[in-house]
Amino acid sequence: MIKDVIKKIDEIAINEPDREVYDYLGHTNTYGDLKKRSDAWAHKLSSLDIPDKDPIMIWGGQNFEMIASFLGCVKSGHAYIPIASYSNAERLTMIQDVSKAKVVLAIDDLPKIELPGVQVIKPDEVENGNYTLDESKFVEGDDNYYIIFTSGTTGKPKGVQISHKNLLSFVNWELNDFNLPEHPSFLAQAPYSFDLSVMSLYPALTAAGKLVVLPHDVTQNFAQLFSTLPKLQFNVWVSTPSFAQMCFLDKTFDAQHHPDLTHFLFCGEELPHTEVEMLKKKFPGSHIFNTYGPTETTVAVTQVEITDEILKKYDRLPIGRAKEDTKITIDTAKGEKPGEGETIISGPSVSKGYMNNPEKTEAAFFKNDDDQYQSYRSGDTGFFDGDMLFYRGRIDFQIKFNGYRIELEEINFYLSKNKLVRYGVAAPKYNKDHAVQQIVAEIELKQGVRRKYSDVALTKMIREDLAKNVMPYMIPQRFIYRDSLPISQNGKVDIKAVIKEVNK
Repeated sequence: MIKDVIKKIDEIAINEPDREVYDYLGHTNTYGDLKKRSDAWAHKLSSLDIPDKDPIMIWGGQNFEMIASFLGCVKSGHAYIPIASYSNAERLTMIQDVSKAKVVLAIDDLPKIELPGVQVIKPDEVENGNYTLDESKFVEGDDNYYIIFTSGTTGKPKGVQISHKNLLSFVNWELNDFNLPEHPSFLAQAPYSFDLSVMSLYPALTAAGKLVVLPHDVTQNFAQLFSTLPKLQFNVWVSTPSFAQMCFLDKTFDAQHHPDLTHFLFCGEELPHTEVEMLKKKFPGSHIFNTYGPTETTVAVTQVEITDEILKKYDRLPIGRAKEDTKITIDTAKGEKPGEGETIISGPSVSKGYMNNPEKTEAAFFKNDDDQYQSYRSGDTGFFDGDMLFYRGRIDFQIKFNGYRIELEEINFYLSKNKLVRYGVAAPKYNKDHAVQQIVAEIELKQGVRRKYSDVALTKMIREDLAKNVMPYMIPQRFIYRDSLPISQNGKVDIKAVIKEVNK
């Protein structure tokens, strides 16, 4: 049982400094490198005038400097906020506005934007040396360890605060309950701004394992992906189901070309029955785990190995049993069928809430007087079959698409701000496996607009305008222009009716 994430990683580095910890497309680093570089970052950050426990933003990709700076932050007593450098510039300013962070580590070059009052630190300003750190400053207990920003319903993202205690609960569970190989080598495919990355990151680092990186820019190019993936050697696969499905297009994605690959860990969206069947054919000796958990509960809180028996028993796969320290209940008052309702999660991995957002925190989190732990209202519809939990979709208008959690209302907010648009609704289009296949924008234009522009020109302008305010994965793939959208009794666009129409 690990008691301290930071000290455990340092202990491995001291005892086995030459053990490989990071493989970025063939460029490797050791645990000794990680300790030396993270200590250098911690020393630098401790020399700055940063208020105690203030979070630090980190802008970058998936190179070694990123994880060294993460550890540098927590060693200097500060939580880190990872922001993918493929994000638009407005994402950075919005996160700064919410978090009030006064420092950003520019691992990659920052976009040309104004960040008043924010100090920018670049890697070349951080000198390596033999530093002795004050361990009493290390992040511990209820201190924030990292903060992941999700999308919000009014244009502002929400910062989910994950403490050291939250992270410990998750890491110990994954290392104990998934029967992982000794010194596991994890595929590190998810960007660090996406909490799925934590399923690889800290279990690897605390188990004297290795991270084998598949960078975001490689995954966005099929030719690069299919030429790179067969060269990578790892034994634990971590991804969304949709990413693995994409890899089925690669003929070398099988046990013959990946002989070390023994474990598949899926999270972030619903795992289709057909996908597991295909994986079992391609990797017959592997262990395939389905997991579930909102960002607010630290990556995942349930898991089940999908065996042949489970495949045979269930058409729509279960999301697993709750981890030992976690209690999951169903609020059937919010369900439409007997036994179904909102999934409520309680336990030591549940976040303290959203950073600097008491209203949203109060709406989603609660703690009764006799409860030991905080509880979270997930907004997910679920039910139990015995001790096995099943997922049946969202209560509100939040979806999972390609593993990313997306607030449809955030897209709607920016669609409706466009000068050409009267009403705009983003609707998920589901496939036969109940997964979101695409996001469709249904739009009612302002009077006279349709006569001025073609549909192609309209779509180009609206997409470009959206790109200024939302992440690339949130931009609808299809735009449909209607003479009018359905209006509900309260005079607002009937979003449920639009979603139903899109899925006819």
